[in-house]
Amino acid sequence: MTELQNTILEMIAKGESLSDTVTRLCREVERIVPEAICSVLTIDQKGCLRPLAAPSLPAAYSAALNGVAIGPDVGACGTAAFLGCEVVSRDVETDPRWREFRDLALPLGLRACWSSPIFGDHDRPIATFAFYFRKKRGPSAIERGIVQQSVHLCAIALDRHRRVLEHERRASTDALTSLPNRAAFDEALAKLDCTLPGTWALCVVDLDNLKVVNDTFGHRAGDLLLKQVGTRLTHAAEPDRVFRIGGDEFAAIVTAPAALADLDRTVAGYLEALVPTVDCEGSIIGPRATIGFAVLSHGDRTAERVRQNADFALYHAKETGRGGSVRYWPGIGTRMTRRLTAIREVDAALRDGRIEAHYQPIMKLDTGEVVGLEALCRMRLGDNFVSAASFHEATTDAGVASAITERIVTQVAADVRGWLDMGIPFQHVGINVSSADFHKGTIYALLTEKFHEQGVALKHVILEVTESVYMDDDAGVVRKAMAAMRADGLKIALDDFGTGYASLTHLLTVPVDIIKIDKSFVDGIVSSGASSAIVGGIVRIADELGIKVVAEGIETASQIGQLTSLGCCLGQGFFYSRAISSREAGLMMLDRAQGMVPGAVFAKR
Repeated sequence: MTELQNTILEMIAKGESLSDTVTRLCREVERIVPEAICSVLTIDQKGCLRPLAAPSLPAAYSAALNGVAIGPDVGACGTAAFLGCEVVSRDVETDPRWREFRDLALPLGLRACWSSPIFGDHDRPIATFAFYFRKKRGPSAIERGIVQQSVHLCAIALDRHRRVLEHERRASTDALTSLPNRAAFDEALAKLDCTLPGTWALCVVDLDNLKVVNDTFGHRAGDLLLKQVGTRLTHAAEPDRVFRIGGDEFAAIVTAPAALADLDRTVAGYLEALVPTVDCEGSIIGPRATIGFAVLSHGDRTAERVRQNADFALYHAKETGRGGSVRYWPGIGTRMTRRLTAIREVDAALRDGRIEAHYQPIMKLDTGEVVGLEALCRMRLGDNFVSAASFHEATTDAGVASAITERIVTQVAADVRGWLDMGIPFQHVGINVSSADFHKGTIYALLTEKFHEQGVALKHVILEVTESVYMDDDAGVVRKAMAAMRADGLKIALDDFGTGYASLTHLLTVPVDIIKIDKSFVDGIVSSGASSAIVGGIVRIADELGIKVVAEGIETASQIGQLTSLGCCLGQGFFYSRAISSREAGLMMLDRAQGMVPGAVFAKR
């Protein structure tokens, strides 16, 4: 037995499979005890028998025992597992515990059976080790010694297998939600068959408001939200599997025929499952999610391709309207490729110092004096500069948008310092900030840091936001930040007023000091009575609310005349100047800057 013990322990140490190890044990024991036929059955979490090794028994016999629930009258093995003690059936034919199983055993010549339980860490039977005999008899003293050592070796092998499975489970399971994690997702994706289009689909779910929840209510609330979202998605997707593949991202691999038959409805069901609010230790939170999904299609030779398509669909869904879902179509891939190319180009420009601020003057319409500047983002390509419109797709990326903001703020602060040192009676420069800047929560700290470094007071700064920034502000992050900064003396300008979601009623809820009338209204102010009436109405209402007005996109003298007649005092556009470098802006202000009379200005990309 010493040689057998060393052989089995070596197999366990080398990491041989549990099945191979226990089968080897059975064969070696049968060699030592020729009259015995060995069998090892494990017991699953539901208390059912599962064949592990029985090299000398017919496969059909083992298969018949698979899934049988343990109990007080379930042959020798089922009874030993149930009672937790050895069971000796000296005569299978007459033993009442074999009533339901003797017809399986007797035709094979199995006349007796002796089964011993194998215990796990918590003194609970986890398997049985049995000797079948072809004669009616019980075990001998020598056989008892052999089985005792065999049971011990099985317990060691089973314990190691359990530890390996637990390690694998932890490596493939998300600790917070208990869902399969990114590693498990990658493995499951790699096993999918990509030969038959339409047989599976992939849904990627992004939790839109996790960062807001973490920042507002704390990470404990965010964790509770993630757990609840994981549970709801799991129930909604059954029998398909749901994975947590990132901080705020989940995925579902859809293979169930019923779910694939109406995939749009299936995905809508995922979103519906997330609608009810979640009580996160007293904080009532409504989960918000966006979904991109793709079906295995002709030409999708790998699962990775479908995964990329689902990601493209998710990006598109987040850009066009969070809270909904988008199914992948080929055009999305082209669009996202352009976007990713733009992001790479802007990243390179940021690294090379080729992102610069240029300035368009804001004029007093009646005197032609410069009362401020609007900073505009430009990217240098060789000897030329391109406007932000040419790389707008890149700025939809939050990281890129924040990096551009930091670069522009840094330069503007230095430029303002230079103009003040030149003796220019400088008033204001505006800095346009994106939704990402507000949600990142660092815009005020960034302004304070960069302008403090240059010794420039923040009274020279006006933050300019577009309506889309505060319209996508369900949690009130932007409004709260704007109110806090205005309380500290910063002014806020509302850009492109009159477009998108524009409404005069927004002026009652959005804290702003300046509104800028969009160029589309200025274009028709001379020829269109409707444009003139709208601009005039905006100017009158703004005046009554104490809000200053700037007209954008002025290109002709007649437009200036009409704007002046309507009471608009400030404007900007190509009629006065295109965006110019900081040096050129300094020279213009030396020549035409208004004296110390208060004015209004802004900055945008």
